[in-house]
Amino acid sequence: MPEVQSIIVAEDVHKWYGKFHVLQGVSLTVNRGEVVVLMGPSGSGKSTFIRTFNALEEYQQGKIAIDGITLSHDLRNIETIRKEVGMVFQQFNLFPHLTVLQNITLAPIWVRRSPKAKAEELAMQLLERVGILEQAQKYPGQLSGGQQQRVAIARALAMQPKIMLFDEPTSALDPEMVREVLDVMRNLARDGMTMVVVTHEVGFAREVADRVILMDSGSLVESATPDAFFSNPKEERTRKFLSQIL
Repeated sequence: MPEVQSIIVAEDVHKWYGKFHVLQGVSLTVNRGEVVVLMGPSGSGKSTFIRTFNALEEYQQGKIAIDGITLSHDLRNIETIRKEVGMVFQQFNLFPHLTVLQNITLAPIWVRRSPKAKAEELAMQLLERVGILEQAQKYPGQLSGGQQQRVAIARALAMQPKIMLFDEPTSALDPEMVREVLDVMRNLARDGMTMVVVTHEVGFAREVADRVILMDSGSLVESATPDAFFSNPKEERTRKFLSQIL
């Protein structure tokens, strides 16, 4: 059987918080190796949408399939999908009482049943990949924000996911630390990782994204290549949004 190109398929996804209709029939297909950037004003549903991809948020209507597995209430499906989908959050969510190395090896040892030596070997390779190999034995509190976020990326990669989700990964960082995190993400994209990124980093979106999407009020407003999105947007809502951030 030939491998299907699409790895994320979301069809007519709706979500409500009580009476608030936060996702209003959102559809999106992401292909293997594609980098999709979601932009939009605060409260537009971007973070909620990507959090439905690994069941951190439930949706009430529509369909989501990750690498051919339909995301339902079946816990086995959710566990399978979460093994394949890595996520990096705005806040680093590292365990403060564990070293960097222990933070990275925890999930592979407990979830993937990886032998400790093998998990540590992979962790060291990933720390080298994100440029902080020398920090392996330190605790998160001893690191800068940018270093902590790179540990969080290494931790997500340690599960060897097929997809990486990034939810505003640089918004909690000081400006001088943003670049070191974006550089790691650029390298991931060059290596062919499928990525969905919620961000306002225009330079990153222009350089790395295959597609840039504007969300507003729980709907997808416009989807285009970076060049078309930033230089010649079709929708008035997109033009207004860009006038505020460029």
